[in-house]
Amino acid sequence: MTIFLAVYITLLGLILGSFYNVVALRVPAGESLTAPPSHCTSCGTRLRARDLIPVFSWLASGGKCRHCGTRVSPLYMLGELATGLLFLWSYLEFGLSGSGITAMALSSLAVIVTVADLKFMLIPNKVLLFFLPILLVLTLLFPERPLWLHLLGAVLGGGVILPFALFGGMGMGDVKLFALLGGVIGFPNVLLAFFIACLLGTVAGGTLQLLGVVGRRQPVPFGPWLALGALLAYGYGSQIIGGYLSLIR
Repeated sequence: MTIFLAVYITLLGLILGSFYNVVALRVPAGESLTAPPSHCTSCGTRLRARDLIPVFSWLASGGKCRHCGTRVSPLYMLGELATGLLFLWSYLEFGLSGSGITAMALSSLAVIVTVADLKFMLIPNKVLLFFLPILLVLTLLFPERPLWLHLLGAVLGGGVILPFALFGGMGMGDVKLFALLGGVIGFPNVLLAFFIACLLGTVAGGTLQLLGVVGRRQPVPFGPWLALGALLAYGYGSQIIGGYLSLIR
């Protein structure tokens, strides 16, 4: 039964990941989610069912449009794959529980934000406003800690990013995103998430500069690292913080 549920949840994540790609790529561009139907952005050919199988269609076509041969961004496949794996992680880590559902909601937000930020350097307000009531209800129904610590997490999440946004280091979308994430993971996990995001973002940015992929002063999206930091803190925050405190005692 556990294997069946794991496979089902992974497939559900892959399917939803395909839709999340649509949200992440169309909402920032001000386009409708339903019209026009899925199509090649190069030749305009409407995609058929065989072109819309998550992950496998991209792999089978060699990452190219079957009709015009134009290369299709791997972001599509990676968004689908990431959602499937994150849903599987949520189930294996938390089971079919309130925490598991919350983890899947956080994973969904993380994938949409990551794809949108990587593509447009933008975290859409509409996406954050859609997830706000969902995550608020889940936090109220399944709190991980006293509710005032969740509130403190939201305040600190937005507050720690705000100075960077005011002085041009980040955008206000990052502020809103981390306030929302901080409210879900609470204090002190929000501080751990910020530390993880800074560490991973610095390593990734430095590596891309060394490889010549980005310039020295070229901005790099930080939303994906905030989302990943929040997921890691939500899943393993207590263990990480407990392990660190045991080392310094």
